[in-house]
Amino acid sequence: MSAQASGGFTPTGTIASPDDRRRVVFATIVGTTVEWYDFFIYATAVGLVFGQLFFAPLGQNSALIAFATVGVSFLFRPLGAFLAGHFGDKLGRKTVLMWTLILMGAATALIGVLPTYEAIGIAAPILLVLLRILQGISAGGEWGGAVLMAVEHAPKGRRGAFGASPQIGVPLGLLLASGVMALMTVIAPTEEAFLAWGWRIPFLLSVVLILVGYYVRRRVEESPVFTELAQRKEKARMPIVQLFREHALLVLIAAFVFAGNNAVGYMTTGGYIQGYATNPDGPLVLDRGAVLWAVTGSAVTWLISTLAAGFISDRLGRRTTYILGWVLQLIGVFALFPLVNTGDVGLLFLGLAILTIGLGFTYGPQAALYAELFPASIRFSGVSISYAIGAILGGAFAPTIATAIVKATGSTDAVTWYLAGMTLLGLVATLLLRDRSGIPLGPDHEAEQARSPIHGLAKA
Repeated sequence: MSAQASGGFTPTGTIASPDDRRRVVFATIVGTTVEWYDFFIYATAVGLVFGQLFFAPLGQNSALIAFATVGVSFLFRPLGAFLAGHFGDKLGRKTVLMWTLILMGAATALIGVLPTYEAIGIAAPILLVLLRILQGISAGGEWGGAVLMAVEHAPKGRRGAFGASPQIGVPLGLLLASGVMALMTVIAPTEEAFLAWGWRIPFLLSVVLILVGYYVRRRVEESPVFTELAQRKEKARMPIVQLFREHALLVLIAAFVFAGNNAVGYMTTGGYIQGYATNPDGPLVLDRGAVLWAVTGSAVTWLISTLAAGFISDRLGRRTTYILGWVLQLIGVFALFPLVNTGDVGLLFLGLAILTIGLGFTYGPQAALYAELFPASIRFSGVSISYAIGAILGGAFAPTIATAIVKATGSTDAVTWYLAGMTLLGLVATLLLRDRSGIPLGPDHEAEQARSPIHGLAKA
């Protein structure tokens, strides 16, 4: 069997060394962790301070509007995905990843020095939203590049395990964001100190993290699939046009797969549970630090289940692993609010831990699943745009929707049914797809890759 057919090949036909692969995995984990730390630190701050500091004049709607700013960034993810997909398929995965890291870091650090509404009036929330939009553009471009760097370097039988490396960057980013914010409640324990400067430190730490991520990413080699495409001069001239002309339905179905996971995940990564549990006008009013530590702990269970699901998908296949994940996620959805609403921080953690097991199993195989759906020449565009659309349909306004539902009904019951419905949407989308685990990813197999993986269409 050729090196290309077995996966993990280089343009010269030699198999990538274990050291090269380890370097790619490490760089992917570090880079995505930094990116998602930056993205989630905003969502965590929304649930804790932004309503008071930037949107207070809006009165009782300040929390709702603050959560809406989390969703606004998702509307710009497709722009980041379109730009990253176009340039990633033309200039390379590595180049795009360097720029997304810089853009995210700059936007996050600037939020850390942004004056509040009290200091500069309406300009404060406007600038905050503009910086959040830059975060959204960066996030839209980051994920696809990180996924392809990992999966396209992987041996054929280990794509799920390698693809889990950018996926665990998400729970690692949440763990780091929640942990640092929880630490700041100890360093700045009073309400006055936390609101004055304590919340800013985690944003400013982004500068250090970006420098580390940039250094690590510079040391990795370009994806072997892209390198071979470039050497053969087989890069698509207009990859996005080709994607929608030939694979529009596949993009939509792949987006629904992610939407089912993303809506549920944003109960914590979007800051909703943090805000709901600590809101002084809410039903629970739990200690801010204790809730943040509980979320930090649940990020560990999410990380473990995500990593495990990547390995398991190499044994069971992406589709079977996903179906198991949807069942586990549905159980977690129905367990979440009954445990959270007890007002006991330990049971809140238990509810989040149960939920994150299902989240991990519907997130760990995603990188390999997406990479195996699209042809090599338009893969970056297909992966990035499907992901961005799924993020809008799923997580973009999930915290806002949950807040509005509780405000209208006075209960979290309808939120549970909303999350259950999104989970079932993801399950149906998964059932529509054939399993393509192990399909060759190189440019020699474009014809095979271009056959539709959707049931009822061209056979794979």
